[in-house]
Amino acid sequence: MSSPESSAQSPAHPQFAAALAALGLDPEIRRFPDETRTAVQAAEAIGCEPAEIVKSLVFAADGVPVLVLMDGSSRVDVERVRTELGAEAVTRVDAKVVRETTGYAIGGVPPFGHRTRTRVLADRGLLDHAVVWAAAGNPHTVFALDPKSLIAHAGGALVDVRERTA
Repeated sequence: MSSPESSAQSPAHPQFAAALAALGLDPEIRRFPDETRTAVQAAEAIGCEPAEIVKSLVFAADGVPVLVLMDGSSRVDVERVRTELGAEAVTRVDAKVVRETTGYAIGGVPPFGHRTRTRVLADRGLLDHAVVWAAAGNPHTVFALDPKSLIAHAGGALVDVRERTA
């Protein structure tokens, strides 16, 4: 548990604030009065494009949680994730598994600073932006970082797992 002092220093979730400190990172963090649970809501609040938002999505590959980092204007192609991982099946997980795996609620999952060590796949499209915004541990906060650093801190493997558009 964190002390009230550490909570007051950062608008980020205390677990995520501790992860940032451990990595020596001090990114811009913005707090919003209203929840930004979707990429569109977050982009509107920040004043950026939805593609500049990083969605941190938890799936299960043969029952083992895996985190997929995807830009906010794209959807994950679970078949491409399955192929990338060599898994028999890839499925979405429920809110309970997300919280057990990451320590955060859906809508506030950051790309790193999780409760457990999870395999991370980062869609290559994130590199199309100079800066991206991701949840800082709760649905009211986001932080900015360049995508290469974000993916590196997440331990993400660069892959192509977005749905192809016609």
